[in-house]
Amino acid sequence: MSTKPPLLKVLDLISLALLIAAAYMALIYAPTEASMGQVQRVFYFHVATAWIGMLGFIVAGVTGIVYLRTQRLKWDIVEVAAVEISLVFFFIAIVLGSIWARPIWNTWWTWDPRLTTAAVTELIYLAYFMLRQGVEDPERRARFGAIYALVGAVSVPITFMVIRLYRTIHPVVIGTPSAAAQGGFNMSSPMQTAFFFAIFAFTIIFIDLLWNRVRLGRFQQEVEDLKLRVIQ
Repeated sequence: MSTKPPLLKVLDLISLALLIAAAYMALIYAPTEASMGQVQRVFYFHVATAWIGMLGFIVAGVTGIVYLRTQRLKWDIVEVAAVEISLVFFFIAIVLGSIWARPIWNTWWTWDPRLTTAAVTELIYLAYFMLRQGVEDPERRARFGAIYALVGAVSVPITFMVIRLYRTIHPVVIGTPSAAAQGGFNMSSPMQTAFFFAIFAFTIIFIDLLWNRVRLGRFQQEVEDLKLRVIQ
């Protein structure tokens, strides 16, 4: 097993530092929102984790296209890594959104268009791994996975745009808010700083996790190749 690259070790430390800094800015630096109070602080990590979830799903769709064109399994490894990481982050975003919604909407969950499309997106990518588990041949599994990831990526822009196209109680912080939105607010300058810093921090964390997961995927591929040689 190859040792971890020095640059990746540095990126690990930077990611940890950025996570701590983002938590400080969300919990301490940003002022308390006047109407929602302390629960509004969940918003910074909620949006950042949702952003990473959508980013990874788009990356998976792009790498799926690249795999279908090149038939090189290294792109399948990147695709799987992106989906796996984003699936976790998107689930965290849904949980954080529910924590915010309980005191603001007086419910943990409601079938609002944004929440519904987010739940559907999460289920789509859960099914992605179920599909892969049912196929033993690596190349066939990669081909089916790439097509699925490409089709599944369509759910991402739908989830993003739904609150801008339909009447929804989910607030739009950046852009034109829905008339029916509940819990919307205007960000002050410190809030904007904490908001964009959280997105930046989690983007770096995503890159770090993706690199680590791709390395693990390569090791797994080597083990799988050895097993196939033994069987043959």
